[in-house]
Amino acid sequence: MHLLVVSDAEGGGKTLLPALEFLDHTMASAALSAEGLLAAAEADVILVDATRDLAAGSQACRVAAAAELERPVIVVIADSGLAALKASWGFDDWLLPQASPAEVETRLRLVAERARAQRPGRAASIGELTIDEDTYAVRLRGRPLDLTFREFELLKHLGTHPGRVFTRSQLLAEVWGYDYYGGTRTVDVHIRRLRAKLGAEYESLIGTVRGVGYKLDPPSPYGDDGDDGEDG
Repeated sequence: MHLLVVSDAEGGGKTLLPALEFLDHTMASAALSAEGLLAAAEADVILVDATRDLAAGSQACRVAAAAELERPVIVVIADSGLAALKASWGFDDWLLPQASPAEVETRLRLVAERARAQRPGRAASIGELTIDEDTYAVRLRGRPLDLTFREFELLKHLGTHPGRVFTRSQLLAEVWGYDYYGGTRTVDVHIRRLRAKLGAEYESLIGTVRGVGYKLDPPSPYGDDGDDGEDG
């Protein structure tokens, strides 16, 4: 799960919620402001810091609700601020900073499940390739592909923006998360695995732009696969 932590505190999400140190989620950080919430596009859940500034936390929740970001919001709030919580803020759940890893994981999972259940199904079709974001299923000509979680997230990200070229650094940040410290060759390895699973007939769906990065090429009606050559 990819989390967006909206906070002005130093140290990011693992400072705000120490339990995240023990959980397998990627995180991005943004300022506690309306502008910071614009980074929510790739997040599964938004964590809003209301431990220090209740007014700013409340405003961030209201902005997220008004903007209809379609991402569940969890407010992280200190014991002393609980009496100020109001449903009118527009949040989906709340957590105390000292919550255990088990509680944090459970609440993250439940708000994500509720959000998926409340919004219409999301599936992208690129030619004969179908990527269903809600069921984490990928089918090629009706045949299911056996992908790992990270392979699915990478293919989904490319498929959500067909034809757009992403650098390795962009893919690393947006799929693995900004706090991932591995090298960009990780992206190349996963691209090779995806191409292998697509098979020789369809591996060219993932194109390489030399010296830049990767893109997902929609099939050409004229039979040109549009691949720019392999460099990774």
